[in-house]
Amino acid sequence: MAGMPGVLAGLAEAERAGLLEDLNYLNLREIRAFCDRHAIPYRIVVETEAGRTKATRDTDRKPVILRRVRQFLETGEVLAATCLPAAIVREGAPPAGLGPDDRLYYRWYNKTYGEVMRLLEELTCGRFENGALARVLIMEHWTSGRAPTFVEFADAWMAAKDEPRDLLTAEYAFLTDLQRGKAGDDWKAVRQAKAERVVKVLDELLPHP
Repeated sequence: MAGMPGVLAGLAEAERAGLLEDLNYLNLREIRAFCDRHAIPYRIVVETEAGRTKATRDTDRKPVILRRVRQFLETGEVLAATCLPAAIVREGAPPAGLGPDDRLYYRWYNKTYGEVMRLLEELTCGRFENGALARVLIMEHWTSGRAPTFVEFADAWMAAKDEPRDLLTAEYAFLTDLQRGKAGDDWKAVRQAKAERVVKVLDELLPHP
């Protein structure tokens, strides 16, 4: 879908760079409101057996959504939604008696499925944690178009746990500022001021329909 090429062209280089950086201070509600106005996808979609697609209740992580927003602002291009192939999607609950060589399909990684969590704990000698690392890793597998076996996913999680991955990116503004020693008592006010400025500039550049 075409956007508005050159929407940032009228801004000075420093102002353009500052705006793109300060997008990180928008919260998800503000980002999604902008995406809704400009048809930028943020919901994950899945293929159906009929060859169509449908939106899920799941949404992309903030860095992925902001990547699309920046692409739109810089080039006018709207990148496609994250789409998972029908072959790796399962709508129902996983069956009983899962084993190491069974595949961990989309929808099956859920803490409410005790059998899934139990098997992952067993395959990692009790180390498995249902946290951000696990969610990032499984989504990386799924978005590559493949559902890993339970043992493959367990091995990947252990490898990532033993060689820690830095999941903190600039898009997580508070955590990044905290790491840099810049998140003072006034951080919420600073965030709001930056976000309001970004929204104001974007509204001027791209008036609401």
